Amino acid sequence: MADYLEMMKKNEPYISHFMEAPRDIKGKAQKLLKEMETLGDDDRERRSEILKELFGTYHPLAFPGAGFRCENGFNIHFHGLAVINYNVVMLDTSPINIGAGAFIAPGVCLACSGHSLVAEERNRGVGTSAPITLEDNVWIGANATVCGGVTIGAGSVIGAGSVVIRDIPAGVVAAGNPCRVIREITEEDRLEK
Repeated sequence: MADYLEMMKKNEPYISHFMEAPRDIKGKAQKLLKEMETLGDDDRERRSEILKELFGTYHPLAFPGAGFRCENGFNIHFHGLAVINYNVVMLDTSPINIGAGAFIAPGVCLACSGHSLVAEERNRGVGTSAPITLEDNVWIGANATVCGGVTIGAGSVIGAGSVVIRDIPAGVVAAGNPCRVIREITEEDRLEK
């Protein structure tokens, strides 16, 4: 199990085997998430304690909204301000690095894990996992999905409902299924001129 855990923590893709995955870590994460759901708005100190215990790297300006779910927790790393709206799911079977200034809209799914394309293997629990990186100041629109192995460049915006299966460069607007670069972000996009 220690080898599997070390494989999960590496910033490299790997072939996963569901039956070998450590279940105690997932159980701990689910328990912490359930406790966090019971807290009121005035329980900030306990909420902070839970988040420090749950995440691999916690930042006090990381704010997961109601309905937040993750698989393991320890593989999620916040590197500054992160506004995470309602019902966000992070399947962190590999590291998920979230840069400072991240905005993650409602219903977003960051999914490191996948399954074998071959039904026989899939039915035996054979799958894949690859890390996800959101560089600084990334905004992901509502109900977008980011798949394993993807890096989204600094300052980029992903349109609502997009499915991101390839890297997205810095400073662009990208959208669609599959997600494609639409254009660069320019001074003309500034709201306060």
